[in-house]
Amino acid sequence: MNTINANELKTRGVTAIESALLKGSDVAITVRGKTRFVVVNVDYFQQLRECELEKAVRESKEDIAAGRFVVETAAQHKERIMAKYGLQLSDNGAV
Repeated sequence: MNTINANELKTRGVTAIESALLKGSDVAITVRGKTRFVVVNVDYFQQLRECELEKAVRESKEDIAAGRFVVETAAQHKERIMAKYGLQLSDNGAV
């Protein structure tokens, strides 16, 4: 992973990020010697998001196949979640 420090980012701006991204798919930005941020180009970010979504779909299908789901109305769902977290509605309907 390529690295640029906060001072370089401050002086060179986006150009520093663009230059670092030419050498790889991600750039670590350090502040006082510690990595605080990672910047990736939008295409790589989109690939990561697609992987996350594919994983979520796969896990959902596994849950359904294993019977780990609940069939309920919206009102029943609301009641179950509120009971689970000990929430109550106030007189004006707010949680």
